[in-house]
Amino acid sequence: MSSPESLEENSAQKKPERESGDEEPRVGVFVCHCGSNIAGTVDVEKVRESAERLPGVVVSKGNKYTCSDLGQDEIIKAIKENHVNRVVVAACSPRMHEPTFRNCIKQAGLNPYLLQMVNLREQCSWVHSQQKEEATRKAIALVRMGVAKASRLVPLEAREVPVEQTSLVIGGGVAGIQAALDLAQMGFKVYLVESEPSIGGRMAQLDKTFPTGDCAICILAPKMVDVARHPNITLMSYSEVEDVQGFIGNFDIKVRRKSRFVIEDKCVGCGVCADVCPVKVDNKFDLGYGKRKAIYVPFPQAVPLIYTIDKDNCIHFKNGKCKACLKACQNNAIDHEMEDELVDLKVGTIIVATGYDTYLPKKRGVYKYWEYPNVITGLELERLINAAGPTGGHLIRPSDGEAPERIAFIQCVGSRNKKIGNNYCSRVCCMYAIKNAQIIKEHASETEISVYYNDIRAFGKGFEELYHRVREEYSVEFIRGRPAKLSEDPETKSITIRAEETLLNKITEREFDLVVLSTGLLPSEGSKRIGKTLALSLSPDGFFMEAHPKLRPVDTAMDGIYLAGCAQGPKDIPDSIAQAKAAAASAACVMSGKKVKIEPLTAMVDEDLCVACGLCVEMCPYRAPELYEGEKGTKARVIEALCHGCGTCVAACPQKAIVANQFTDDQITSEIVSALEDVESGGGKTKEMAKKPAAEEEVS
Repeated sequence: MSSPESLEENSAQKKPERESGDEEPRVGVFVCHCGSNIAGTVDVEKVRESAERLPGVVVSKGNKYTCSDLGQDEIIKAIKENHVNRVVVAACSPRMHEPTFRNCIKQAGLNPYLLQMVNLREQCSWVHSQQKEEATRKAIALVRMGVAKASRLVPLEAREVPVEQTSLVIGGGVAGIQAALDLAQMGFKVYLVESEPSIGGRMAQLDKTFPTGDCAICILAPKMVDVARHPNITLMSYSEVEDVQGFIGNFDIKVRRKSRFVIEDKCVGCGVCADVCPVKVDNKFDLGYGKRKAIYVPFPQAVPLIYTIDKDNCIHFKNGKCKACLKACQNNAIDHEMEDELVDLKVGTIIVATGYDTYLPKKRGVYKYWEYPNVITGLELERLINAAGPTGGHLIRPSDGEAPERIAFIQCVGSRNKKIGNNYCSRVCCMYAIKNAQIIKEHASETEISVYYNDIRAFGKGFEELYHRVREEYSVEFIRGRPAKLSEDPETKSITIRAEETLLNKITEREFDLVVLSTGLLPSEGSKRIGKTLALSLSPDGFFMEAHPKLRPVDTAMDGIYLAGCAQGPKDIPDSIAQAKAAAASAACVMSGKKVKIEPLTAMVDEDLCVACGLCVEMCPYRAPELYEGEKGTKARVIEALCHGCGTCVAACPQKAIVANQFTDDQITSEIVSALEDVESGGGKTKEMAKKPAAEEEVS
């Protein structure tokens, strides 16, 4: 990976700064009560008094809420009155408030990186709430360590890099569509990449949406058309992101445009080619319940309405004999010799909206999905009751094509299940079962419907009302209890469900014509590959991890990359839309500035010590280090815009040639030495040790 010209000077590594300079440290310590979050466990006044006696500390103050306007004003005032040049704030997690206090001390005229945060809340009071005396001693030690490191901090300056005012949206479901449209409406150029032949995602497969009952494709199709027609959006369907290099503001993207064997500019979507095609195969869009030709569009409202040849099933690609579609096409749009195309893109931001897959029960399991034809999933039911589906909206039993008279829904299939590792609630299963039960009853009111559930989770706007309406007005029976066994009548193919009805405290057996499994949501298969390409972290549930669950729900640890929709976790359509809008707004904030500041807490390479072993390149999760040919031969260097200062390369380097800014050996050793001092000494050896380089100390 090569750095852009604007970063060449920054990326050319020099011998890193190891000492804090000759400036005499004048440290200000500010201890926060955080209401009772800290003060309820820690004796804050005792911590403040202890800090006051530490060498180099010229002022030590306590404040009930240090992050408040009043608290920050006190810090600014104390800095100016006491000529403070280093600041220690003992409060809560730096992940939450470090930017706040950096801005605060900057207003007082200090370099914002001369700040050391000490976490007394998460690392002390919250974890030792029943050990107040010990928590106070630990807090004193933590503050002493913070002061020792603060005395060795050096000023740093954030750097700026130019930003490409173009965005890449990966995934063409409802979240990706909304994000692309919002950015395009703001005036930014957008590339929308979708792996399937058409955009629309899972929402295009649904019949109606809850709780309003709107036709899914009716409200989605206009947005799909808007994407295709918007002058600021380049739609790249049937394409995949193959490689991503670079950093925020300057991402280099390689997209593989898979060959449709149909020339897009010539195809008018007339369908004559499909009419003459002799091959019929299971339609993936209908989940195998319908058929399509070897040349096809996934569904009638597809965008773009361009046909695609299924190479695996096309007779021409098997034996070269059939050219029926080629002969029938009057626009000469068929090209069996077409090859994949690699396209290079340059973008400033990336939005990941890779959607979800639905859980499929195991081959051998209690629900017999693979064994019994009349056990289907909720998504399969969506296609069977959809007017544009394989049965024209008429619900039938797969075994004999007859209309079912007794239907059971089984909830939490693939969700809230520790045995399979999916501990989370998928959030949509209760409501789509309730919605589908209503649709079935509206078409065939005499149908008996029972819903086996653990808990009904109707959390959204209008959800609870829909639940009660279906129970009371449509007479859908809700049975609290998890089915333990399903068995099939070999002649009628009906399914008997044996379950414990917990509210009645009894075991029951009931017979049904059709059983619908309300399967949960999983990370999409494509998202796993994209995650590796983008070096994105995963949360324990397997979905992409946001930078902060409360304060940065659409950001990722990789600056300039944002999450939208079910790529981040299970959610319904309104929440997916809301998050897509938030992701678009976050991306727009970066691109509208034309330049972006790069965090200077990065690693640096001492080329005199580097032997170009490449271990840092292999170990870095952010792909920041690279080997290059310089004046001193092959050396490593760090692309600062990619570096997150995690320290992985520092720890891995066998030559000790890499140093992380503000985490030098000198600074870290000073904390270790302070941690090993007598807790009650209030300083003790620190005065003598502060005069010696930390490298001379022996720390066991």
